[in-house]
Amino acid sequence: MTTSDAAPLSRREWLLSERPASRMQARLGRAYVTWRRFSANRLAMVGLFIIIALLVVAALADVLATHSPYIGDLKNARLLPPSADYWFGTDDLGRDIYSRIVHGSRLTLFVVVLVAIIAAPVGLAVGTVSGYAGGWIDAVLMRITDIFLAFPKLVLALAFVAALGPGIENAVLAIAITSWPPYARIARAETLTVRNSDFIKAVELMGASPFRIVLRHIMPLCLSSLIVRVTLDMAGIILTAAGLGFLGLGAQPPLPEWGAMIASGRRFILDQWWVAGAPGVAILIVSLGFNLLGDGLRDALDPRSGDQ
Repeated sequence: MTTSDAAPLSRREWLLSERPASRMQARLGRAYVTWRRFSANRLAMVGLFIIIALLVVAALADVLATHSPYIGDLKNARLLPPSADYWFGTDDLGRDIYSRIVHGSRLTLFVVVLVAIIAAPVGLAVGTVSGYAGGWIDAVLMRITDIFLAFPKLVLALAFVAALGPGIENAVLAIAITSWPPYARIARAETLTVRNSDFIKAVELMGASPFRIVLRHIMPLCLSSLIVRVTLDMAGIILTAAGLGFLGLGAQPPLPEWGAMIASGRRFILDQWWVAGAPGVAILIVSLGFNLLGDGLRDALDPRSGDQ
């Protein structure tokens, strides 16, 4: 039977072909296999659902909120329990807690996205340069990394925020400064495993510069491990931002930041538990979602795991 007489491949067979006809087919095949591994993990799908729900809530906050997140009825609606009018109750200024949590999701995404955008590339660059260059460059960069790792993240973030001043932007910058060292360590370890491999030697013999080798050939190999670590760190970033907000060094009033909301509600924790309890549950759910998503990505992107 000739090739023209052969039955056409199904979409699944085309994606799983052991001999892809193009780079695009190979990339789509890898993405499909990764998605199969990820979707087989039910807890990972729960985490993905939570994060998608967070994105939807943040995008539609103005529509989903039932009241103003900044203005409350101090005279008639102070510290009301959850009801049909105020789903999560009200705070000490008569503001609807549900609406503040909905709008606070935007601040949470703002923090985690900016920290990831700032910290991950810095850690990736430091780790790959350190691992590929070796020698005194490796020693200097890793000792700087060790200095940052020697301090607890929250304590170091507190020091930077105290120096920069309170505010959500300074809190993001402080968390990013304290978050890059683990990414540098991961990138360096990945680089050391491929630095002396045959394909890197072949690229060197072709005359590629060290900059091109690091940027085009080594960094892409580190991305999967870095993505997993960043996703798993999202929960820690949220907790650090909430801790700074709780201490009054993060988002400033009247911004509906979840940590600041807990701080304002701690005075009423015994009698009006919903004031601090509702934002605390929001932090718990979102942090759990990022952890479940990170665990699923770690299993799906592990090159040593077989196809399921």
